[in-house]
Order: sequence, then structure tokens, then C-alpha cells
Amino acid sequence: MDGSTQLDLHGKRALVTGGARGLGAAICRRLAAAGASVLVADVRQDLAEDLCEALAARGEQARYVPVDVREPAQVAEVFRDLDTAGDALHILVNCAAVDVSKSAEHLTADEVTRVVTTNLLGPMYLCLEAYRRMVARGGGHIVNILSTAACRTWTEAGPYSASKSGLRAFTHTLFKEAQRDCLGIGITGVIAGGMETAFIMERFPDTDVSLLQNPDIVADTVMYALSVPGGSGVPEVVIVPRRETSWP
Repeated sequence: MDGSTQLDLHGKRALVTGGARGLGAAICRRLAAAGASVLVADVRQDLAEDLCEALAARGEQARYVPVDVREPAQVAEVFRDLDTAGDALHILVNCAAVDVSKSAEHLTADEVTRVVTTNLLGPMYLCLEAYRRMVARGGGHIVNILSTAACRTWTEAGPYSASKSGLRAFTHTLFKEAQRDCLGIGITGVIAGGMETAFIMERFPDTDVSLLQNPDIVADTVMYALSVPGGSGVPEVVIVPRRETSWP
């Protein structure tokens, strides 16, 4: 399935955090191919700008947005700039995430703070800015990329699992509030299993890639969630390799 062919997003603007590489880049490519104007938000400027140039070469719309999601002032500035330009944000995809694979015995407070701030507080900051604007406008869609670690955990995954399970709870709450505040707003949590991306391969180079899935498949799942007609919603979806070891 190529989700980019299932949906017409011309005239829509989407912001993807962690959009410079891996799953984030796959989602950016799908959104741009479907006609969206994509804001590639990342701290990796060189990679993000390379992706934007590649999309532009295909006749698609994308530009780099510098933002560290851990900084609420930077997040707020992104949305103020959009407001000033008169540019509405129709789609927000929170994909940026980090991990520190250490046991609790060896973790430092700084490492815990970096993981939880990036994976949980950052997406919450973005949701707060996007959600209130979507309510005022009467529509939009927020997608939070979760993990199987939001449902169960394993050793050396304490901060990561805590952050993803926290984001899952926040996503569920936001879905319920959207039912009350504005039925035009879609809220989706995507629980993704292992992917063949730098997020895994740089830390665990000996990983058996046959146990992993292509990030394009997860990007297609995001596109599916965005394609569901307005009378229905996809509050949560799970997409894992058939040989996923961490599900259920």
C-alpha cells in the first residue's frame, strides 16, 4: 500500500517533528506526495534541508523549520510565525524521539530528563499549541507516534517506556476532549513496532533486520488514519512486524 495515493492533501499544511530521517522522513515524503505543504521540524538542519531539497526536486512543497521540541518557547514561536503569515496548520505529526538504553542502576538524571522531555513533554507542547488553534478553526488532525513500549516494557527501557506510555495516555485524553470540543479534529496514536531505521540500527547494529519493518509501512498507516472520513475516527492503531517480539 502506498498511502500517498489514497489521499489528496493539496491546500493542507503539515508539520512533522523528527522529520529529517527515519520514520519522520518517510512520513514527510508521503505527505508531500499527497500534495501537502510539509514543515520538516528537526534539530538536524543538514539532513532536514537535504530532504526538503529532494522533495522540491520532485515538485513537492517542503521547508525546514528549526525547533527543539524540548523548548516550549521555540515550539510557541513556530506557531506564532504561522499565525503571523496567516498559515493554518492542518496536520501535526509528533515523531521526534530519543532513547537511552541503560538500566536504572546506571542512568543519570540528565539522561532521564532528555528522554522524557523529548518524547513526552515535547509532543505535549506541540499538541497544546496545535489543538487550541484547531478548535478555533473547526478541524485538523494530530498524530502521535507511540511504540510497543507504551503497552509493555523490557529491561533498559525505563525512561523510554515511561515517556511513550505517558504520551499514549495524553493522546487518549486528547481524543476524548476533541469529542467534546470539536468533532472536526482527529486524534490518532500510532503504536509502531520495530523499524529498520537509524533509531535502532545505530544503537544495535547487530539487530536481525528480518524482525523489523520498513518505516514506509508505518508512514502508510499514518496516511490511512488521515484518510478516514470525518464521521469516523482512528483513536489508535497498531502496526508491527509479524515477528515482533515486544507485542503484546
